[in-house]
Amino acid sequence: MKIYVCVKQVPDSAATIRVIGDNRIDEQVTQIINPYDEHCLTEAARIRDNHPGSEVIAVTLGPESAREVLGSALAMGADRGILIKSDHRHDSIQTARALKAAIDRDKTPDIVLMGRESIDSCGMQTMFRLASLYQIPVLSNVVYLSIQNDKALVAVEAGGGSRFKYALDLPCVLGAGKGLNKPRYPTVRDIMMARKKEIGTVDCEDLDLGPAAGSMELVSLKPVSQDRTPQPISGELDEQIEKLIAVLEQEARVI
Repeated sequence: MKIYVCVKQVPDSAATIRVIGDNRIDEQVTQIINPYDEHCLTEAARIRDNHPGSEVIAVTLGPESAREVLGSALAMGADRGILIKSDHRHDSIQTARALKAAIDRDKTPDIVLMGRESIDSCGMQTMFRLASLYQIPVLSNVVYLSIQNDKALVAVEAGGGSRFKYALDLPCVLGAGKGLNKPRYPTVRDIMMARKKEIGTVDCEDLDLGPAAGSMELVSLKPVSQDRTPQPISGELDEQIEKLIAVLEQEARVI
């Protein structure tokens, strides 16, 4: 079974992200693997271990620096990686086409896993576009996955905590939610072993994708405005507690 995990290099959400110009961020910020993709890698390794002869291949589209993200994927259990090298910013349409072309060059997929969204753009589109190109089933926010008799038995978490169960024919594309598993983070030994694993490189231009039927453009980025005015709470202790509860209920609306 060929299990492809599409991973993405994203800015660390804990870092200070600075907007440059109209539609760029300071790319010197620390880059990490998309957190949702960690669930994919953990699940892919579990499926491989339960199905002898299977292989996990991590794929990413990005600049040379994205090779580090593939290194993280290999340390988390992927058997090898594929870097689709490009210095351009790609929308979900172009990304899906590049991923499909690179995967097709490699092998025929039995299952493709990716995070339900990336924490930088939060578009939640690439998985659906990739499945459409392949004309295969797709589900997002997957919180349970089992492969049985050439089918993927899947549970999807919907609004209000409800879950729906599906049986999908393979191949299929699945977007992992945080409830799928607890990511298995690499040990020092895993990191050392990952350095011996193969990372293949293909230039995006060599995939000969041709013009897309449509495209999306990022017009502008603006930092979130967080103007806050501190309000002192005075009075006796009981009065302070009552005022604080009122603020939490009526203004913050957290209780």
